[in-house]
Amino acid sequence: MELPFFDLIANSGPVVKGVLFLLAAASVASWAIAFEKLFRILAFSRHLSGLAAGAHTAEDENWLAGRLQAVADAEPAPHGETRAEFSARLERSLQGEADAQLQRLQTGLPFLATVGSTAPFIGLFGTVWGIMHSFSGIAAARDTSLATVAPGIAEALFATAIGLAAAIPAVLFYNQANVSLSRLAARLSAAIAAIVKQRTYAPVAAAGFVNGHPASQAEQGAAYGSIHAR
Repeated sequence: MELPFFDLIANSGPVVKGVLFLLAAASVASWAIAFEKLFRILAFSRHLSGLAAGAHTAEDENWLAGRLQAVADAEPAPHGETRAEFSARLERSLQGEADAQLQRLQTGLPFLATVGSTAPFIGLFGTVWGIMHSFSGIAAARDTSLATVAPGIAEALFATAIGLAAAIPAVLFYNQANVSLSRLAARLSAAIAAIVKQRTYAPVAAAGFVNGHPASQAEQGAAYGSIHAR
Protein backbone atom coordinates (compact mmCIF):
# COMPACT_ATOMS: atom_id res chain seq x y z
CA MET A 1 0.00 0.00 0.00
CA GLU A 2 1.58 3.29 -1.09
CA LEU A 3 1.50 6.31 1.18
CA PRO A 4 2.49 9.38 -0.84
CA PHE A 5 4.29 12.22 0.90
CA PHE A 6 1.43 14.69 0.72
CA ASP A 7 -1.12 12.07 1.76
CA LEU A 8 0.81 11.49 4.97
CA ILE A 9 0.55 15.20 5.78
CA ALA A 10 -3.07 15.55 4.69
CA ASN A 11 -4.25 12.52 6.70
CA SER A 12 -2.37 13.43 9.89
CA GLY A 13 -4.08 15.05 12.84
CA PRO A 14 -3.91 18.76 13.67
CA VAL A 15 -1.23 18.28 16.35
CA VAL A 16 1.02 16.30 14.01
CA LYS A 17 0.45 18.86 11.26
CA GLY A 18 1.48 21.61 13.65
CA VAL A 19 4.65 19.68 14.54
CA LEU A 20 5.46 19.13 10.86
CA PHE A 21 4.93 22.81 10.07
CA LEU A 22 7.16 23.86 12.97
CA LEU A 23 9.92 21.48 11.91
CA ALA A 24 9.68 22.56 8.27
CA ALA A 25 9.94 26.23 9.26
CA ALA A 26 12.93 25.49 11.49
CA SER A 27 14.62 23.58 8.68
CA VAL A 28 14.13 26.42 6.18
CA ALA A 29 15.46 28.94 8.70
CA SER A 30 18.49 26.73 9.41
CA TRP A 31 19.38 26.49 5.72
CA ALA A 32 18.98 30.26 5.33
CA ILE A 33 21.29 30.91 8.30
CA ALA A 34 23.78 28.35 7.00
CA PHE A 35 24.09 30.01 3.60
CA GLU A 36 24.28 33.47 5.18
CA LYS A 37 27.10 32.28 7.46
CA LEU A 38 28.90 30.66 4.55
CA PHE A 39 29.01 33.87 2.53
CA ARG A 40 29.89 36.08 5.51
CA ILE A 41 32.67 33.78 6.73
CA LEU A 42 34.15 33.53 3.24
CA ALA A 43 34.07 37.32 2.87
CA PHE A 44 35.64 37.82 6.29
CA SER A 45 38.34 35.28 5.49
CA ARG A 46 39.13 37.05 2.23
CA HIS A 47 39.50 40.41 3.96
CA LEU A 48 41.58 38.81 6.70
CA SER A 49 43.90 37.29 4.10
CA GLY A 50 44.40 40.76 2.60
CA LEU A 51 45.11 42.16 6.05
CA ALA A 52 47.60 39.41 6.89
CA ALA A 53 49.35 39.88 3.54
CA GLY A 54 49.75 43.59 4.28
CA ALA A 55 47.86 44.57 1.16
CA HIS A 56 47.39 48.33 0.95
CA THR A 57 43.83 48.62 -0.29
CA ALA A 58 41.18 51.27 0.09
CA GLU A 59 39.00 51.06 3.16
CA ASP A 60 35.91 50.24 1.11
CA GLU A 61 37.81 47.35 -0.52
CA ASN A 62 39.01 45.90 2.78
CA TRP A 63 36.71 47.11 5.53
CA LEU A 64 38.45 44.93 8.13
CA ALA A 65 41.84 46.55 7.56
CA GLY A 66 40.19 49.97 7.55
CA ARG A 67 38.36 49.27 10.80
CA LEU A 68 41.45 48.02 12.64
CA GLN A 69 43.44 50.94 11.23
CA ALA A 70 40.84 53.36 12.61
CA VAL A 71 40.96 51.71 16.05
CA ALA A 72 44.76 51.88 16.10
CA ASP A 73 44.73 55.52 14.96
CA ALA A 74 42.22 56.42 17.67
CA GLU A 75 44.43 54.99 20.40
CA PRO A 76 45.95 57.87 22.42
CA ALA A 77 49.67 58.43 22.10
CA PRO A 78 51.77 57.09 25.00
CA HIS A 79 52.35 59.44 27.90
CA GLY A 80 54.51 58.11 30.71
CA GLU A 81 54.19 54.54 29.42
CA THR A 82 56.87 52.07 28.50
CA ARG A 83 56.82 50.46 25.10
CA ALA A 84 55.46 47.22 26.62
CA GLU A 85 52.62 49.06 28.34
CA PHE A 86 51.65 50.88 25.16
CA SER A 87 51.82 47.64 23.19
CA ALA A 88 49.52 45.89 25.67
CA ARG A 89 47.02 48.77 25.60
CA LEU A 90 46.97 48.85 21.80
CA GLU A 91 46.55 45.08 21.63
CA ARG A 92 43.60 45.20 24.05
CA SER A 93 41.85 47.81 21.91
CA LEU A 94 42.41 45.88 18.69
CA GLN A 95 41.40 42.59 20.30
CA GLY A 96 38.19 44.19 21.55
CA GLU A 97 37.33 45.25 18.00
CA ALA A 98 38.22 41.77 16.73
CA ASP A 99 35.97 40.14 19.33
CA ALA A 100 33.11 42.44 18.29
CA GLN A 101 33.53 41.47 14.63
CA LEU A 102 33.64 37.76 15.46
CA GLN A 103 30.58 38.19 17.67
CA ARG A 104 28.66 39.53 14.69
CA LEU A 105 29.62 36.44 12.71
CA GLN A 106 28.19 34.23 15.46
CA THR A 107 24.70 35.67 15.08
CA GLY A 108 22.25 32.86 14.32
CA LEU A 109 24.46 30.03 15.58
CA PRO A 110 22.46 29.59 18.82
CA PHE A 111 19.37 28.98 16.66
CA LEU A 112 21.20 26.23 14.76
CA ALA A 113 22.23 24.65 18.06
CA THR A 114 18.65 24.84 19.33
CA VAL A 115 17.24 23.22 16.18
CA GLY A 116 19.90 20.52 16.23
CA SER A 117 19.20 19.59 19.84
CA THR A 118 15.41 19.92 19.97
CA ALA A 119 14.11 18.97 16.51
CA PRO A 120 14.41 15.19 17.05
CA PHE A 121 12.43 15.45 20.30
CA ILE A 122 9.78 17.66 18.70
CA GLY A 123 9.45 15.07 15.94
CA LEU A 124 9.28 12.32 18.55
CA PHE A 125 6.48 14.17 20.30
CA GLY A 126 4.56 14.25 17.01
CA THR A 127 5.20 10.53 16.59
CA VAL A 128 3.97 9.63 20.06
CA TRP A 129 0.90 11.81 19.66
CA GLY A 130 0.17 10.34 16.24
CA ILE A 131 0.51 6.77 17.52
CA MET A 132 -1.84 7.51 20.43
CA HIS A 133 -4.35 8.99 17.98
CA SER A 134 -3.94 5.98 15.68
CA PHE A 135 -4.53 3.49 18.48
CA SER A 136 -7.64 5.40 19.50
CA GLY A 137 -8.94 5.07 15.94
CA ILE A 138 -8.12 1.36 15.88
CA ALA A 139 -10.01 0.81 19.13
CA ALA A 140 -13.02 2.71 17.80
CA ALA A 141 -13.02 0.73 14.53
CA ARG A 142 -12.44 -2.60 16.33
CA ASP A 143 -10.14 -3.61 13.48
CA THR A 144 -6.47 -4.53 13.99
CA SER A 145 -5.65 -5.48 10.41
CA LEU A 146 -2.44 -4.11 8.85
CA ALA A 147 -4.45 -2.00 6.40
CA THR A 148 -5.99 -0.19 9.36
CA VAL A 149 -2.85 0.09 11.50
CA ALA A 150 -0.20 0.98 8.89
CA PRO A 151 -1.43 4.40 7.70
CA GLY A 152 -1.68 5.88 11.20
CA ILE A 153 1.70 4.51 12.28
CA ALA A 154 3.35 5.74 9.07
CA GLU A 155 1.92 9.23 9.57
CA ALA A 156 3.23 9.26 13.13
CA LEU A 157 6.72 8.06 12.21
CA PHE A 158 6.87 10.66 9.47
CA ALA A 159 7.14 13.34 12.17
CA THR A 160 10.29 11.70 13.54
CA ALA A 161 11.80 11.55 10.05
CA ILE A 162 11.16 15.27 9.51
CA GLY A 163 12.63 16.04 12.92
CA LEU A 164 15.84 14.23 12.03
CA ALA A 165 15.91 15.88 8.61
CA ALA A 166 15.79 19.27 10.32
CA ALA A 167 18.28 18.44 13.09
CA ILE A 168 21.10 16.75 11.16
CA PRO A 169 21.90 19.66 8.77
CA ALA A 170 21.59 22.15 11.64
CA VAL A 171 24.16 20.24 13.70
CA LEU A 172 26.53 19.95 10.72
CA PHE A 173 26.22 23.66 9.93
CA TYR A 174 26.74 24.63 13.58
CA ASN A 175 29.87 22.51 14.01
CA GLN A 176 31.41 23.66 10.74
CA ALA A 177 30.70 27.31 11.54
CA ASN A 178 32.33 26.95 14.95
CA VAL A 179 35.44 25.38 13.44
CA SER A 180 35.66 28.12 10.81
CA LEU A 181 35.21 30.87 13.41
CA SER A 182 37.90 29.35 15.63
CA ARG A 183 40.33 29.39 12.72
CA LEU A 184 39.39 32.97 11.87
CA ALA A 185 39.94 34.00 15.49
CA ALA A 186 43.43 32.50 15.47
CA ARG A 187 44.32 34.20 12.19
CA LEU A 188 42.89 37.51 13.39
CA SER A 189 44.92 37.34 16.61
CA ALA A 190 48.08 36.78 14.56
CA ALA A 191 47.23 39.75 12.33
CA ILE A 192 46.62 41.94 15.39
CA ALA A 193 49.96 40.91 16.87
CA ALA A 194 51.63 41.96 13.62
CA ILE A 195 49.86 45.33 13.68
CA VAL A 196 50.87 45.94 17.28
CA LYS A 197 54.48 45.03 16.52
CA GLN A 198 54.52 47.33 13.52
CA ARG A 199 52.97 50.21 15.44
CA THR A 200 55.23 49.77 18.43
CA TYR A 201 58.58 48.88 16.95
CA ALA A 202 58.71 49.72 13.23
CA PRO A 203 59.13 53.52 13.26
CA VAL A 204 60.62 54.04 16.69
CA ALA A 205 59.02 57.43 17.12
CA ALA A 206 55.63 56.55 15.61
CA ALA A 207 54.43 55.29 18.96
CA GLY A 208 56.29 57.97 20.88
CA PHE A 209 59.19 55.80 22.01
CA VAL A 210 62.95 56.24 21.79
CA ASN A 211 65.13 53.44 23.14
CA GLY A 212 62.10 51.72 24.64
CA HIS A 213 60.98 54.65 26.80
CA PRO A 214 58.50 57.49 26.31
CA ALA A 215 60.13 60.16 24.18
CA SER A 216 59.90 63.86 24.51
CA GLN A 217 58.65 65.91 21.58
CA ALA A 218 62.24 66.88 20.72
CA GLU A 219 63.35 63.24 20.76
CA GLN A 220 60.38 62.18 18.62
CA GLY A 221 61.14 64.96 16.14
CA ALA A 222 64.77 63.89 15.96
CA ALA A 223 63.73 60.27 15.45
CA TYR A 224 61.29 61.21 12.71
CA GLY A 225 63.99 63.28 11.05
CA SER A 226 66.38 60.36 11.03
CA ILE A 227 63.69 58.08 9.58
CA HIS A 228 62.81 60.47 6.77
CA ALA A 229 66.48 61.08 6.05
CA ARG A 230 67.01 57.40 5.26
